Amino acid sequence: MSAAPRVSFVSLGCPKALVDSERILTHLRAEGYEIARKHDGADLVVVNTCGFLDSARDESLNAIGSALSENGRVIVTGCLGAEPDVIRARHPNVLAITGPQAYESVMAAVHEAAPPVHDPLVDLVPPQGIKLTPRHYAYLKISEGCNNRCTFCIIPALRGDLVSRPAADVLREAERLAKAGVKELLVISQDTSAYGVDLKFATSRHHDREVRAKFYDLCKELGELGIWVRLHYVYPYPHVADVLPLMAEGKVLPYLDIPFQHASPAVLKNMRRPAHGEKTLERIRSWRETVPDLAIRSTFIVGFPGETDEDFDLLLDWLDEARIERAGCFKYEPVKGARSNELGLAQVPDEVKESRWHRFMQRQQKISAAALQKKVGKRLAVLVDEAQGGTGKGRTKYDAPEIDGTVHVTSRRPLRAGEIVTVKIDRADAYDLHGMAV
Repeated sequence: MSAAPRVSFVSLGCPKALVDSERILTHLRAEGYEIARKHDGADLVVVNTCGFLDSARDESLNAIGSALSENGRVIVTGCLGAEPDVIRARHPNVLAITGPQAYESVMAAVHEAAPPVHDPLVDLVPPQGIKLTPRHYAYLKISEGCNNRCTFCIIPALRGDLVSRPAADVLREAERLAKAGVKELLVISQDTSAYGVDLKFATSRHHDREVRAKFYDLCKELGELGIWVRLHYVYPYPHVADVLPLMAEGKVLPYLDIPFQHASPAVLKNMRRPAHGEKTLERIRSWRETVPDLAIRSTFIVGFPGETDEDFDLLLDWLDEARIERAGCFKYEPVKGARSNELGLAQVPDEVKESRWHRFMQRQQKISAAALQKKVGKRLAVLVDEAQGGTGKGRTKYDAPEIDGTVHVTSRRPLRAGEIVTVKIDRADAYDLHGMAV
């Protein structure tokens, strides 16, 4: 029997792109392909690209170049694949280019470059598919695309309008993951709280009942799995409040990832975001009345065209008022194809962007450190991500993998990755917690 073709894989970009990579890898393994760890010696390389920011585009183009130099046979997919001319101009020798979510096109290109040798009795794939995350957590993508038209963002141009998965389809995948040992589901999409709008909240049959494709209904069903459920990329619509009781009951983690982007009404208007910073503060206060230990993380952009000193000072004041637990900050980049380039607003000088970024991070660091300090002396459930004997690193319910803080754990017994242990927190630093398993 001929040896199975070997495919090397590069996955770049956000968790949504990571899910795309997992699906492609699952298709590859289901058809008998082997996944190679190195480009050299593989039959071909698939590069799943990101094209959101110029820096991400450069990283993707460099990754394609490295794959070509090490292997020579490269298929490109993902967000940057929506702009094939950009890729061909730099790398004319790639075998094929497909856009995001084009799983069938990717597989067709792979078949042409390296036809499969498949024996269904030997090439078994686990029911949950091939995952790039550790065994104990997984991303659960509930929709593709986005209906919003933020001026700084080109995601709708790359991935199209919102397309939600039927609720039963999402729940079947979630159950497979739970049965495979996943302890935490990270629910993702481009606009998670808009889930089901395009389907007009249609029902689909799951087990013996009909389930609506609606944000609350999906969260309620996921909350019955008995594992951690974390919500990411939640747009602050009023109906987000409906899910807060599920958090108070312990069905869904007390965590919201909401990309506020700014607080100045003028900047938010230019971004085409909801321009009601005060109303957002009211919502946050209301949420915390329902869930006192709610953790909020967000992302912000400084240096957006037209942003004045007053706009930025308003953002800092908003931070002091909101007291969100985690925040990331980006310096505005004029992404090719974004409508913010055509607003005719004054560009913020790079040195001003840099200064504002540092001031933002310093302000938020104080807020985050104060929030962490309040956890000292408490006993918290910690999901262990890494373990080596009696020491390990993990996360509380208030921290997502790779973007939030870590709990450094010591234990009198060996720790295991994927287990949930109770840890008494004895100290905190700027970003992380330290404690002993009890």
